[in-house]
Amino acid sequence: MLFVPLHRINVITFIAMTSNIVQIGNSRGVIIPSILLQQMKLSLKSPVSIEVADEQIIIKPAPRQGWAEAFKALSPEDLTEQFFPDVFEDEDLSWWQWKQEQK
Repeated sequence: MLFVPLHRINVITFIAMTSNIVQIGNSRGVIIPSILLQQMKLSLKSPVSIEVADEQIIIKPAPRQGWAEAFKALSPEDLTEQFFPDVFEDEDLSWWQWKQEQK
């Protein structure tokens, strides 16, 4: 018998529902149940990408959702640390010597 620790199991919840196409002004839309929006962490006006593949309409959260706001919230110190970490912070480089160019 094989025992797998519960913290190593990824549980994927698959929810399938039926909805109808409805008129929204001059366009058409699909009502997405709130439980599906919650599962995908989407809310009203969340950007999504829509594509058609193999006769299916696929709706996905847009890439980099919220990245612009998160970037604006960073301070210059945060940016420096995230993009230019001090790699040699605890290194002893006193032995290093630059090679002299010969002319």
